[in-house]
Amino acid sequence: MKLRSLAAVAALATLTFAGSAFADGRISAALDAPVAAKTKVVAGGAVFVCEGAECVSAQAPSRALTAAACKALAKEVGRVSAFAGEAKSLDADDLTRCNASAKVAAK
Repeated sequence: MKLRSLAAVAALATLTFAGSAFADGRISAALDAPVAAKTKVVAGGAVFVCEGAECVSAQAPSRALTAAACKALAKEVGRVSAFAGEAKSLDADDLTRCNASAKVAAK
């Protein structure tokens, strides 16, 4: 009986840790120019849905709120003017790194 209780507690602790590591919250990105059509992009382990001049990931891992993830997004959809989560946003230096290899809009 004690072994079962211990296993149940261990399983619950694992699920609690995994849930917090994989679903930390919402991230949104404001784009300099709107996308032509609704687009899905995976960046930093998060799935962003881009429509108009905004991309949103409803359940992003914490590693998705970085300049590297922003850069991966910008490479697909163009320059990003803001990249933020619920408690943090990228600063001007991070946004400069983010946009270093942004997709250039077709003219």
